[in-house]
Amino acid sequence: MTLTSQNPGLVGGRPVVPSRGVLRPLGLGEVRITGGFWAARQRVNGGATLGHALSWMDRLGWVGNFTTGGPGSPDRRGREFSDSEVYKLVEAMAWEVGRTGDRAAAPGIDGLAAAIAAAQSPDGYLNTAFGRQGQRPCYSDLASGHELYCTGHLLQAAVAGARTGAAGTLLEVARRAADHVCDTFGPDGAWGLCGHPEIEVALVELARVTGEQRYLDQAALFLDRRGHRTLPRHHLGWSYYSDDVPVLTATVLRGHSVRSLYLSCGAVDIAVENGDDELLAAVAEQFDRTLARRTYLTGGMGSRHQDEAFGDDFVLPADRAYSETCAGVAAIMLAWRLLLATGDGRYADVVERILYNVVATAIDDDGRSFFYANTLHQRVPTATLPDDEEQLGFGGGPRAPWFEVSCCLPNIARLLASLSTYLVTADDEGLRVHQYADAEVDTRLADGRRVALTMRTDYPDDGAVTVRITRTDGGPWSLALRVPEWATGAVLVTAEGRRAVPVGDLVVRRDFIAGEEVRLELPMRPRFTRPDPRIDAVRGCVAVERGPVVLCAESVEGDTGDLDSLRVEVTAPPTEDEGGVAVRARFDAPDGVRWPYGAAEPPSDGDTAPLHLVPYHRWARRGPSTMRVWLPTT
Repeated sequence: MTLTSQNPGLVGGRPVVPSRGVLRPLGLGEVRITGGFWAARQRVNGGATLGHALSWMDRLGWVGNFTTGGPGSPDRRGREFSDSEVYKLVEAMAWEVGRTGDRAAAPGIDGLAAAIAAAQSPDGYLNTAFGRQGQRPCYSDLASGHELYCTGHLLQAAVAGARTGAAGTLLEVARRAADHVCDTFGPDGAWGLCGHPEIEVALVELARVTGEQRYLDQAALFLDRRGHRTLPRHHLGWSYYSDDVPVLTATVLRGHSVRSLYLSCGAVDIAVENGDDELLAAVAEQFDRTLARRTYLTGGMGSRHQDEAFGDDFVLPADRAYSETCAGVAAIMLAWRLLLATGDGRYADVVERILYNVVATAIDDDGRSFFYANTLHQRVPTATLPDDEEQLGFGGGPRAPWFEVSCCLPNIARLLASLSTYLVTADDEGLRVHQYADAEVDTRLADGRRVALTMRTDYPDDGAVTVRITRTDGGPWSLALRVPEWATGAVLVTAEGRRAVPVGDLVVRRDFIAGEEVRLELPMRPRFTRPDPRIDAVRGCVAVERGPVVLCAESVEGDTGDLDSLRVEVTAPPTEDEGGVAVRARFDAPDGVRWPYGAAEPPSDGDTAPLHLVPYHRWARRGPSTMRVWLPTT
């Protein structure tokens, strides 16, 4: 299709702006989070995380790679993909400026943008690890060099800068870099693709900003080339690169989780812009199957450490969960795109689950340390690292101030800074609320009428959500509220009274008046959740959830007991008191045998006592601790 360039106008920035689809995303200028669970995390993100990330990138020389001695200097520091972390930080800073309306919210962004621009070659190529004296030639290692991956994150940073006005100078840098990619790998150029997908989704968004058709065409060309095993074979198979089978014929997401998810995001964007319903349906079916067979209760994805990859169907061991934080962010990106394209509210449920149980878990309260991987069962107490601890490699372990591979922190930062854009959308009938938080919304409907509302809630601690209409230009319109899949027994309260409502999208349509309120009451009773019996690793266990939040048993320095000997009584449901959610449980002490196998024994009848659980996103915040989400039953 023919694209036209987009002017953000008064709506402010949005990470994803499709030219078609069932739903229209609202921008930072239309939705603002004002309080509660996510506002606190946005404040920490802007006030601490961005500066923390910049200080580490400065200390390690990643920023200096763009300036010290010029790109290609023997002094270059960091892994071959460290440029991408600087670009993601710039993107996060741009969204933070857009969120706050204050350029002072990201004081380093202008200097970073200037350094990046100065490092670009005359032909548009931009990468500090390749192409200069003493380095490997440009594009000489497409499988593992991450050059196009880094370019993709440059493009996304430039898109954020253009849509928020925070780093608009980067747009020309991005266009020159994208032109170089198109000239090099276009229909008349070299056959090639990147071992780490990312350039695809970025090219589409740059096309949406600039109206440049060739960027969309190049993204589609990269997608068409993938899946034919043209990259060198990885020792773990071509699926590691998502180069084993074409996207259109795949049945499930597989291989390296983040790569697979980023590629799927690009495929959805290409399908939407080109009107390719077959491709859109194929990706949706793959994601649905992945959710049904290869996803943890928390929404985390990836059960194999050695290649950061999806396991086979139902291979979801709790104590070996990889569930990389970046995979959580990427899964939100994919679910959001599918929601916008199809209008299917199930994808908003997915976004919610990952937000509360992966994203909120990963980052520490001070915003200065984070999990790279998110296990569901910690057998040995977590360590505590000082703020200046030398970075680790990557993967499992405690929240750390930094990792040698620190893709996750700027990924969280860019998501949190832009989070308000994931709350509410517009359609031809009115507004749809997908995520619940204290917020203010001021936008125009499809016919141009202006409407505004406020949302007030203590979610997820409390299930009551009150939406108050503060402005409407008259005439009927629809307000849709999401009733999550877990919320059986939800109640709608309006001026007409109370009524029970089913799971799914609840639509209230009327000629609203300013001051009118609609209240949704979601049941927040704690509940047992049982795994599919095909998940062998947790058969015979239960988990406990309350609203959208997964709970866990935690033992801080042994204060609760040995969680490996924990047994939970399931004949009575979980309860809730001043101490939180509790289950009846006991600890079956091991008998000290030398061999851990033997004849089957009947269940013991020991006494149980209340065991208080904590939200999974709160674990490992009180000191060294063990933890488990899946609880063996008596």
